[in-house]
Amino acid sequence: MGWAMLPKSCARVLLALAVCAMCVMLACGRAEKPRTDTGTAAPPPAPSTPSAQSIAGKTWDVKMFGDATGYRFDPASLTIRLGDGVRWTVVSGLPHNVTFWSDSIPPAAVPVLRANMPQTTAPLTGPLLMNPSQTYTISFGGAPAGTYHYYCTPHLAFGMKGTITVQ
Repeated sequence: MGWAMLPKSCARVLLALAVCAMCVMLACGRAEKPRTDTGTAAPPPAPSTPSAQSIAGKTWDVKMFGDATGYRFDPASLTIRLGDGVRWTVVSGLPHNVTFWSDSIPPAAVPVLRANMPQTTAPLTGPLLMNPSQTYTISFGGAPAGTYHYYCTPHLAFGMKGTITVQ
């Protein structure tokens, strides 16, 4: 079917779409302008990423609930030692996860937690646990002492928050 066979309104729409597609391709295809400076300064070294640390001490258990009394971690506050681990277990009210606020943990803890949190779905965010008795464990090996505030992403609006203090 040629252009002459199309109604004028369809031909105009197709032409407009073709023009838009060309503009997008031209805009996306532009390369960054090459740098012309001849400075000899080397770029700063990339910060080293810590490797995951295993649990060297005790593994503490925290249960994840969602029922008629509310959504909560039990215990909501926990004090552990450097090198301990925490295992969260789904009991009810799923799905649950564990997410740390990056501005509510010791600053040096961010790279350590990123290394020690398996299967993250976003920075400092563990996977959604979809089944009763499913667990998620994080090592606090290499983590600096301090207070770590965390929450359950799906149930933050219901106040599902917790605190871990690393001594």
